[in-house]
Amino acid sequence: MRALILMLALLPGTVSAGGLGAAHTLPVGHVIAAGDLTVIDTDRPGLIDPSAAIGMQTRITIYEGRPLHANMLQAPRVIGRNQIVRLRYQRGALQIDTEGRAMSDGAAGELIRVMNMGSRSTVTAQVMPDGTLAITN
Repeated sequence: MRALILMLALLPGTVSAGGLGAAHTLPVGHVIAAGDLTVIDTDRPGLIDPSAAIGMQTRITIYEGRPLHANMLQAPRVIGRNQIVRLRYQRGALQIDTEGRAMSDGAAGELIRVMNMGSRSTVTAQVMPDGTLAITN
């Protein structure tokens, strides 16, 4: 009997490990908090460190009890596509502020294309943590 139990324990797929799962269904765009996570018993690879998920935003809907994977998450979007945003150009003492329309979503630190509302020209700007955009070209 002992030999049978040992053989079963050594078979692939019979030993499971813990990982992080969704405590409830997490919709697309949801920013994950500690209460959204639970430890699940799974043999599928996934995230095991809560700090890798907390504060991240879901890219897809994650259903309750499903393991979390890094490719399901992204940095939180500060700017939404078609959002009217504040554009800032600064060179030395010169500072110009104007409005623009974001051509795509953007997280803090990312470069996105923005249409200047005054000139109708498209520029590249870096998303700042406060939601403003700094023109880079």
